[in-house]
Order: sequence, then structure tokens, then C-alpha cells
Amino acid sequence: MGNRPRQREKEVPNQFQQMNPHAAGIDVGSRSHFVAVPEGADEKPVREFSCFTGDLHRMADWLDACGVKTVAMESTGIYWIPVFEILERRGFEVKLVNAHHVKNVPGRKTDVSDCQWLQRLHSYGLLEGAFRPPDQVCVLRSYIRQRMNLIRYAASHIQHMQKALSQMNLLLHNVVSDITGVTGMRIIKAILAGERDPLVLAGFRDPRCKNSQDTIARSLEGHYKPEHLFSLKQAVELYEFYQAKIVDCDRQIEEQLGVFDDQTDGQQTTPPAKGKVGGNAPGFDVRGDLYRMTGVDLTRIEGIDAYTALKVVSEVGIDMSRWKSSKQFASWMGLCPGNKVSGGKRLSGKTKSVANRAAIALRIAANSLYRSKSALGAYLRRQKARLGAPKAITATAHKLARLIYSMLKNGTQYVDAGQDYYEQRYRARVVENLKRRAIELGFTLVKTTIPCPEMCTE
Repeated sequence: MGNRPRQREKEVPNQFQQMNPHAAGIDVGSRSHFVAVPEGADEKPVREFSCFTGDLHRMADWLDACGVKTVAMESTGIYWIPVFEILERRGFEVKLVNAHHVKNVPGRKTDVSDCQWLQRLHSYGLLEGAFRPPDQVCVLRSYIRQRMNLIRYAASHIQHMQKALSQMNLLLHNVVSDITGVTGMRIIKAILAGERDPLVLAGFRDPRCKNSQDTIARSLEGHYKPEHLFSLKQAVELYEFYQAKIVDCDRQIEEQLGVFDDQTDGQQTTPPAKGKVGGNAPGFDVRGDLYRMTGVDLTRIEGIDAYTALKVVSEVGIDMSRWKSSKQFASWMGLCPGNKVSGGKRLSGKTKSVANRAAIALRIAANSLYRSKSALGAYLRRQKARLGAPKAITATAHKLARLIYSMLKNGTQYVDAGQDYYEQRYRARVVENLKRRAIELGFTLVKTTIPCPEMCTE
């Protein structure tokens, strides 16, 4: 046995050879981070570092001393952000991975084994980094998200105002569409100032209000109690406070938009105004700034207003080179059908659940197209009749995502072909399918002169 030649070790296939020999893995936590480096890079290949900034710099120094070039970490809450920023600033290639995609071996779940598993997977090139836009887009995204939070906080105090009014049987919300509008706020301010006469309060009605002054006066006959008036006063003060903070946030957003380079090739022509501005839209010219920084007018797409376009751009940026095609872009947003197949049988086509704010904005935009006379509106109505509302909204949002990708990548302008053009194309497809089916069954489809009813678009 001693003279028997040793059996050659089996070579590792190319797809399992180490592609990143100088890779490290970090298990991110709220109190400490566990870091694993390759075996032999240090006498203690797994170390624990606290979350303090000084400890994070010591972590970067240790990784540099171990010869680490690239790092993979889990996207745990918001605790990964300081680690990511410090390591990226120190020159490391950092990949942020989804924790669901790097599940550890069952039965061996510890912080040490997690970071070692991340290091091993990353060394073999089996991890895909999550999308993170450039720094200037990240700053814009932070401002937009903060603004959305402020709007949500202000909305809760509108509910408090309505509750206090209802407790006093002041049914103002039944006669005005928005109690924070011109008519509603005038009446509420007068109530807080001590006015109780319904006719006098109804006199603050704006001429554009649909309901008459007498109807508004009838809704303002109630019982005024001190505790409910106190709640109403505080709710109004908090609502106005958040409105002031939204204005401050708008200034920061406008300033950040000015940081982006001009993509209009010196043509400073602002696109013409379009439609009605939403109540929560910023107070500056968002459409003009977006046109300058992207070189295209995204609001030409039916259903996309300036604020929706701003939310999408703040999430995905303006560089579409990260995605190979519009299909991959829509799939990243979670707007494509699923593909779960086993044994040759399709088990599910459910769209994957993705917490993507840009996709949410596009779904809201798609839902607003139901009465639109555009090609996208006709598509939404037809898909709704065939698939139901939820799937139709997702399918239309998928079209919006692909249009935005094409415009940002190629610099092309969108031109709506109209509802009639879509209906003609749909009719042509139906006729071609009928001809093909008739030939397969041994028949011939003959066009007649008998007038047929118009095809329903619902």
C-alpha cells in the first residue's frame, strides 16, 4: 500500500473555482458585526467588531491588512449603511446581498457560520450585488423618502381633524371634498377663533365649491365641546407644522436637482405644462428640472405626472446601463409574471413580492389610466376585462416601466398613438389569429360586407 501511487485529487470544475480569492463576508447586526476572511489570511479568520465608528475603521484596517479586495454583506435593516459607506470610501468593492438569497445550511445558524458562508459564496462568485444608485441619486432619494414620510404624518393629522369635527357632529367632510382645502381651512380656523353661527361659517365658502351655502350651513349645526375643540386645535397646528417641513424639504430637493448635469445639449426649452398638478406635488418646477437632468420629458407618458417621474428617477437614477434590457428592468421592479415550474408543469405565475417604491408609483400611475383615451388606457381596460383589476394594473405598470427605460437609455421622446390606433392593431391581431385557426381546421376565413358591432373596449 505504501508503494501504491496516490490517486490524483479531482480538479474542481471551472464554475466552482474561486473567482474572488481575496473576498470577505460580513454578518451585519445591530450591536456588532462578524467578519470572515479567507483561511490563511490571518491567524484568526473570523473576528467580531462593534458598531461604533472607530470599530468600523479598525475593521477596514484589518481587512486591508488581510489583503481583502471585495466584501459581501447582508442587507440587514439600515445597519449595513455605515459599514457600506466606510468600506466603499476606503476602496473596497462592496456587494450588498439579500439575506433570503444566501440562506445558510440548515441546522448551522450562528453569526460566525453566517459570515463564513457569505465569504465562501462570494469567493466562488455566487453572489449578486443589489442595485444601489450613485451618491447624488442616493441623496435625492433620501429627500424624496423623507418628504413622503412627512406627507404620511400630515395625513394622519387630517384624520384627527375629521374625527374631532365628527365628534361635534360638524359634518364638514360631507359637503367639501377636502377639509384642508380653501373652504375647509377657512371654516376650521373660524371655529377655532370662536365663531359658532352656521350661516357665518358657511359664508367662508369658496365660489368654486359645488355645494351651496345653505347646505354647508346645515352641516355645521353641532355641539361644540371644549375637549373636542382642543383636539381639533392641536391637529390643525400639527398639520400646519408638517406642511412647513414639507416646504423645507422641497427646497432641499430643488437644490439637489441642480447638482445633476444638464442633458439637454444646451437646449433650455422647458416642455409645456401638462394637466393638473397634484395636491402633494412640490411647489417648484419639477418637470423642467427633470427635463434638464434626463434630456427627455417623462411626463409625456400618459399617467406619469412630474411628481411620479421624480419618485421613479430618485429610486432608479438616470443611468440604465445597470440593466441589460427593459425586460430585466421590469423584472427587477417586480412587475413581471413569476416562472415557477417543476416536472414540466407550471406551478405558479404569481408576481414576486418586491418592496420597490418605483414599482408602487408606477402601479398608482397605471390605476389612473382607466378613463384615459390613450393607447395605455385602452390596454388597461382590455386587460382588466380579461384578467381582473390587480393583474391589469401590474401589466400596465410593466408597460410604463419599459417606456421609461427606453426613454432614459436611448434619449427618445414618447408619442402616444392613441386609443384608436391600439384598437386597430388589436383587431388586426384577432383577425390574423382567426385566419390561422381556420386554416388549421381546414376552413377559409372570408370577409363579408355585413356590418359588425364595434369591438368593446371595456
